[in-house]
Amino acid sequence: MTTPFTGVFRSLRGFNYRVWTAGAFVSNVGTWVQRTAQNWLVFTQLTDHDASAVGLVMALQFGPQLLLLPWTGFAADHFNQRRLLIATQATMGGLALALGLLTVTGAVQLWHVYVFAFLFGGAAAFDAPVRQTFVAELVGDADLHNAVSLNSTSFNAARMIGPAAAGVVIAAIGTGWAFLINGVSFVAVLISLTSLRLSELRPNARARSAKGSFTEGFRYVWGRADLMMILAILFLIGTFGLNFSIFIATMAVGIFHADARGYGLLSSIMAIGTVAGALMGASREKPRFSLLLVGAGAFGLGCGLAALAPNYWVFAGALVVIGAAALTLTNTTNSLMQLSTEPAMRGRVMALRVGVALGGTPIGAPIVGWVADAFGPRWALGVGAASGFAAAAVAIYALARRIDRPLPRRPTAGCEGAAGD
Repeated sequence: MTTPFTGVFRSLRGFNYRVWTAGAFVSNVGTWVQRTAQNWLVFTQLTDHDASAVGLVMALQFGPQLLLLPWTGFAADHFNQRRLLIATQATMGGLALALGLLTVTGAVQLWHVYVFAFLFGGAAAFDAPVRQTFVAELVGDADLHNAVSLNSTSFNAARMIGPAAAGVVIAAIGTGWAFLINGVSFVAVLISLTSLRLSELRPNARARSAKGSFTEGFRYVWGRADLMMILAILFLIGTFGLNFSIFIATMAVGIFHADARGYGLLSSIMAIGTVAGALMGASREKPRFSLLLVGAGAFGLGCGLAALAPNYWVFAGALVVIGAAALTLTNTTNSLMQLSTEPAMRGRVMALRVGVALGGTPIGAPIVGWVADAFGPRWALGVGAASGFAAAAVAIYALARRIDRPLPRRPTAGCEGAAGD
């Protein structure tokens, strides 16, 4: 008989995963509140509807994923992951509180947002690979794909609440309070990390510190054609497609003339699709490369429909399709890369994944923002559609050449037993 703990939600059997998920959900709601408020602040309060400024904020926030790549993957593979997460989460919470105080007091300027975006991005660059690989310590490899999908479900369920809540907060008491709410929300995830049962963790093998360990990660990925194909797909979608801050803000304000509530509602509606995509992933026993083709193709179609949307509600419906496609693609890449990689290499491989997926934002976001300013928001969405179809072409090539299948795991030099907590 199938129960919630043996089916879609089977990872929740473990105490540690339940505690982590609860804390992360509260923090994720705060994160979406801040993301929505930050874009609104830049687009409508600090500039006169300047999409290029929003693109620059995105570039500064995600640029550190690429700039700090030699150190973020090293940290995830060599340091105690729980302690590293406590440090990164506390840092991001502190930054959110500082930006909130600047905004509430009326002192915030555009350059302040630029600086905080870069600092926040630096902390997130260290946080992302360790947070993704830490899932394996909570549930083990057997339920890894399910846990990855449930993590995305939590993140995007928070997305259903956060942006809409941000719209209400901005309209009622001001943008700065949205940042303060996010700062306080980090307390929940810090409590969850300090409440874990350490004896029940399944520590990943830690890599031995050695000269060239970062380049070893590059060589490992370069020698794996399947991983290279996944990274190529991620680069195309991440650079030119995952610019939702620009797409939604410019369409909501410039085309449909929505207020803060209408803008926040669009991001929440998009989360319906992302939650659906994450739950579909959680129901699958294992990831398949062919899902990358499905996700990329659907993403291109969704962006095309959004670009042609005649009214607010058709655009909102297209966002549901885009959200489901994006989550299908990103979750599948996450699980495929982790499950086919030696545990001691996962941190560096996942850092490369995050760096490629988000590190292209400094290139793509300013371009997409410029297209929105020069030619209109619909053309910017056309760029997103093209990225989806190009990624689908890469997936077709990989499947046709049968290079989508991972090589058997082989021992990796430089591995030792897991470090104790």
